[in-house]
Amino acid sequence: MDPFVYLAGPARVLFGVGMLDRLPDEAARLGGTRALILSTPNQRAVAEDIARRLGTRAAGIFDGAVMHVPVDTSRAASEEARRLGADCLVPVGGGSTTGLAKAIALDSGLPILAIPTTYAGSEMTPIYGLTDAGGKRTGRDTKVLPKTVIYDPSLTIPLPVPLSVTSGINALAHAAEGFYGQDRNPITDLLAEEGIRALATGLPQVKAAPQDLDARALCLYGAWLCGTVLGLVGMALHHKLCHTLGGTFNLPHAETHTCVLPHALAYNAASAPGAMRRIARALGAPNAAAGVYDLAAQNGAVVALRDLGLAQRDLERAADLAAASPYPNPRPLERGALRALLDDAWHGRRPAA
Repeated sequence: MDPFVYLAGPARVLFGVGMLDRLPDEAARLGGTRALILSTPNQRAVAEDIARRLGTRAAGIFDGAVMHVPVDTSRAASEEARRLGADCLVPVGGGSTTGLAKAIALDSGLPILAIPTTYAGSEMTPIYGLTDAGGKRTGRDTKVLPKTVIYDPSLTIPLPVPLSVTSGINALAHAAEGFYGQDRNPITDLLAEEGIRALATGLPQVKAAPQDLDARALCLYGAWLCGTVLGLVGMALHHKLCHTLGGTFNLPHAETHTCVLPHALAYNAASAPGAMRRIARALGAPNAAAGVYDLAAQNGAVVALRDLGLAQRDLERAADLAAASPYPNPRPLERGALRALLDDAWHGRRPAA
């Protein structure tokens, strides 16, 4: 076995139905006396419930979180945190809300207590992203890693089935690329395979019975593991493509991951055969790329970028941007091959097994 370094994050995780009841104690454990609660506009009611639970420890609510964390939104939220004298951040929601908390923490150092309601996995990573002037920049900083995460599967019950599936595939992408990312090791491989297995089992169950708490818990468990992999291992082609498409063309995050992942895996298949075998095994499928596509398509997810509003003429620019900045990937980045990958994802073609 080759030598490796494994550096785990310091997050405290509470997992299980009813764990949200422990929120006030967890805020106190962090020393939080003036929590700023963050949400999207659509989740204002959930944020208000969190505020009620926190009682006098709630300083206020900022419900302006949006996709890809625009710099202007980050500045407005940071100003609200300063105005209220917030001493901790409580994002409730998906990756957009957690991402906003990270942007505030990057500037202020405020601790984060994250309450996920989707399968994004961002709450387990020190990765942040900000969008400005048509582009998305990302980075890593331990300041933005949430100190505490409360996973309560009951909070994911309202998540519509189509969004549950795309959110789950988004999480699965973290683990899939983790098998061939920089700094991968035997521990992250174990987390990745178990995370994919949990999601591949749980997502069809959620589609069949959206109110099933056991199915929801299985998906949330898988998302936790996959997000942990994302936080520990450098990502490759798939994530770079999705950042380009999301940040430049403002495509929805989870849906974009769902459309691109099968084709990114197909692109790398011959250069990372061991990774593909483990992904396929976790999926219970004979082929990794086709298996991910089938998991998405058979459970009602959108699988074509054209259905997300991306114009076909934009594929040329997307290919140029993807090829412009070399980064680690099992297969060298070739502009023509990237253009073909994007064309397959735009049409929603099933990768050949």
